[in-house]
Amino acid sequence: MQTNYKTERLLLRTLTLADAPFIFELVNTAGWIKFIGDRNVHTKEDAERYIQKILSNADIHYRVVTLQDTQTTVGVVTLIKRNYLEHHDIGFAFLPNHAKQGYAFEASAAVLADLLKSNQHQTILATTLKENVSSIQLLQKLGFSFSKEITNENDTLQLFSINKTDQSL
Repeated sequence: MQTNYKTERLLLRTLTLADAPFIFELVNTAGWIKFIGDRNVHTKEDAERYIQKILSNADIHYRVVTLQDTQTTVGVVTLIKRNYLEHHDIGFAFLPNHAKQGYAFEASAAVLADLLKSNQHQTILATTLKENVSSIQLLQKLGFSFSKEITNENDTLQLFSINKTDQSL
């Protein structure tokens, strides 16, 4: 998996502690809390601890997405090996004022293409709540197919997958 990506409009790079103000803002948006969950990040220091936890876990990779022209940070694309899933799980979250502009698709497609070209990942998964229609539509646009419904803790999740063999990369 690459560390940095460049698309037509975006730059993606590894999360750092310097991203604490952005992470504080992102994880406290209504969409994050509703669809991902409250991470109890209430101060900049909480955001720094949250980032440090991510950075110290080899199973979690966050790519911060910025606009090339303004260097504005707009979202993240994640790749996480969750203990309840057989394969890595890709995810994305963007600030509300940067939604519906194609950034999530553009950023996720770049990471996904790289993952599926590598020999490390034959299958990539994605999970979302059934109510998160925007994420489901984006996953389908990326080429993911619905696999099944799963339960993790108290959440019923929609599980989507994409296989290297499904792609003509």
